[in-house]
Amino acid sequence: MSTAQSPLHLVRHRAVQALAATGAVALLLTGCGSSGSSDKASSDTAAASGGPAADAGGKRTVKDATGRAVEIPAEPKRIVTLTQEDLDAVLALGLKPVGITNGQGLAEPPAYLKDRVQGVPVVGNLLQPVMDKVIAAKPDLILAGDMQDEQVLKQLREITPATLVTMAPTDDWKLSFRGIGNAVNKLDQANKVVADYDAKAAKAGGELGANKGAAVSIVRWNPTGPSWMEKRQFASGVALDMGLTRPKAQDKDGNAHTPALSLEKINEIDGDWLFLSTLTDDGKAALKDVQSKPAYQELGAVKNDHTVTVDGSVWSTRGGPLAADVVIGDIGKALGAKS
Repeated sequence: MSTAQSPLHLVRHRAVQALAATGAVALLLTGCGSSGSSDKASSDTAAASGGPAADAGGKRTVKDATGRAVEIPAEPKRIVTLTQEDLDAVLALGLKPVGITNGQGLAEPPAYLKDRVQGVPVVGNLLQPVMDKVIAAKPDLILAGDMQDEQVLKQLREITPATLVTMAPTDDWKLSFRGIGNAVNKLDQANKVVADYDAKAAKAGGELGANKGAAVSIVRWNPTGPSWMEKRQFASGVALDMGLTRPKAQDKDGNAHTPALSLEKINEIDGDWLFLSTLTDDGKAALKDVQSKPAYQELGAVKNDHTVTVDGSVWSTRGGPLAADVVIGDIGKALGAKS
């Protein structure tokens, strides 16, 4: 992650790094081993295989992304989401939560989901729930994203023991999404959503004409400079699913952002196309300032008018199916229009 990220993002990154990699796929592997309430295996067999076990009281046991076994309602009705990735996933599965948090770097829900959550109470900022507001939402399931603050988790579990950490450092959005699908007993539907996404991404990539397979640079501009995104970071993964490539300087396997680059290294952000996002007003101001400088104006993508400004609250997140749909649309609109 970038050393120029916001304090919240730095805290979040340091926290998720502390999570053991072996627990990263626990929730998802649990989900992939069962079809939720349609699972006919015995509770003992399900528990032994890592799948969810349902009991006669309408409860199921799943493992969250840390490997912790958590008892949850078989059919949760009052879901609170603490990250926009959790919110994206729940909405994509046709559910409406009873409490949400503001988007990353925002004082409101992310714009691309705003119309879908009108009237839903906001219970805090990203991974910073206000406990009284969470209590007022009366949740029977809390999706806590990559929350690793044990003190906060303890308070959340006192509100409802059905509190799940849904993301681990090595998880991609598809893995996390399937795990959330399992947690809300909609794994089959989640698998279909992912399959539909894969088909849509491939189709959209095949319709880019002369830009098919182009090298796209994906950059977030921080107050202290640009950070490009590694290949397994969310938006980069969507681009690769569309058959696009990354510039040679950015051909690095990972799911993070680089440290902020100086003007002397700004050539690293060049590509056939340059997608630029920001998350804060300071970041927007820094980008505006650099756009008048010769080092920026000498970039090939800038000279060719191949720069595209995109929404950082979508492109710089860990992602979900609804965010992925936005990224596909943004890329298709930009590259398809100049085929």
